[in-house]
Amino acid sequence: MREKDFNYIVLQNILHNIDIGIHVIDKNRKTVLYNKAMAKLEGLSIDQVLNKDLLELFPSLNEETSTLIKVLTTREPILEKTQIYINFKGQNITSLNSTIPLFYKGEIIGAMEIAKDITYIKKLSDKLMDLQRELKGGKEKYNSNGSIKRYTFEDIIGKNKKIVEAIEIAKRTSTSPSSVLIYGETGTGKELFAQSIHYDGNRRNKPFIAQNCAAIPETLLEGILFGTEKGGFTGAVEREGIFEQAHGGTLLLDEINSMSLNLQTKLLRVLQEGYIRRIGGTKDIPIDVKIIATTNEDPLESVKKGTIRKDLYYRLNVVYIHIPPLRERTDDIISLTNHFINKYNMVLNRNITDIDGEVLNLFFNYSWPGNVRELENTIEAAMNYASMNRTVLRKEDFKSTNIFDNSRINDFQKPLDVALPEYLEGIEKEIIRKSLDANDYNISQTAKALGIKRQTLQYKIKKYYE
Repeated sequence: MREKDFNYIVLQNILHNIDIGIHVIDKNRKTVLYNKAMAKLEGLSIDQVLNKDLLELFPSLNEETSTLIKVLTTREPILEKTQIYINFKGQNITSLNSTIPLFYKGEIIGAMEIAKDITYIKKLSDKLMDLQRELKGGKEKYNSNGSIKRYTFEDIIGKNKKIVEAIEIAKRTSTSPSSVLIYGETGTGKELFAQSIHYDGNRRNKPFIAQNCAAIPETLLEGILFGTEKGGFTGAVEREGIFEQAHGGTLLLDEINSMSLNLQTKLLRVLQEGYIRRIGGTKDIPIDVKIIATTNEDPLESVKKGTIRKDLYYRLNVVYIHIPPLRERTDDIISLTNHFINKYNMVLNRNITDIDGEVLNLFFNYSWPGNVRELENTIEAAMNYASMNRTVLRKEDFKSTNIFDNSRINDFQKPLDVALPEYLEGIEKEIIRKSLDANDYNISQTAKALGIKRQTLQYKIKKYYE
């Protein structure tokens, strides 16, 4: 078999078996490719569509409403457009479509539409907005113990200088309307800080709404933020967005660096002008919302990479809070560990009173890439594995967490098969490698995490890895 034929077969199988819908028409508007995912999305069979004129198959469309035909005419792509429609099986479908022209030697030969089914995501976003509207109206959802889950500064555990400084800054901004930008690695407690700022301030009796900006398509996120008017787009209903729902209170925009640049532009305009306009609406709606934005990436690095607009960064960064990672506040590990033991004693009906010193020593030497959240999960897992009659957590209770390098732990129990200096160098080399990896190979951060000088770390890297 010729390589060209083999590649053609592979390509055909990819196109027909991926979970993204693909519809290709030629310049005469006849379908030349229609895969299984698109057939499932639109409720048709492939045979019904192939070699058929597009308008003959979809009589409700015309030259203006069909994105495939529009792209054939304009020769310009239409990217990430949300479409809401009822398919041929009577199902309500929401898809995120991109339609692009196809060229050969400068001549247009057809158009291709790529569609991703986001019906489930749309339903979730609608439920979220409806739930938030209920909360705003006083129909609040309660935990099993009858209390609403809210965090305050008292819930932030730590006496480390860096965490205390972050808390002090956060407390000072709680009564200010100014925007706050919080930077912290995953698991450091960014929402904990955001809620504490809200519930410690003069907006405490107004709504606090959090929205993660990642993993939601731009067009859906825009509707969630600003709301929609009936007729704004196909299938749109009148619904207020979370800016309106948070009026007078606080809006937390989590992972702001994941928001598209186009939507960042619209957000910047809202922050500067103090009003929003719903999608499809013509009325300007004044809003009074304190914005807290969080990012798990250094915001200046995000600006350099182009994932955060520079003008939006300056607008958000009125108050800047950096939450230190756990590896930079290891002196808080004991108090955090005791806090989580007490917490899960109540949840799991246990009576753990202490933790073995060998385990604590391992805790101090671990880099904790998942930070405080990882520490909490580790304690919870160990307390599930510990025998019911025991009161002290031991090393064997933590094996399921994969926190520790078991092979390295076991090495301490075996006789040395190399000279002691070589053995110790091996341990040091492994610790440096893990710390470099946890700090994205940033020399300064790694040296700080290891408690050594930058020059010392550079010397050891050259010694072990060059």
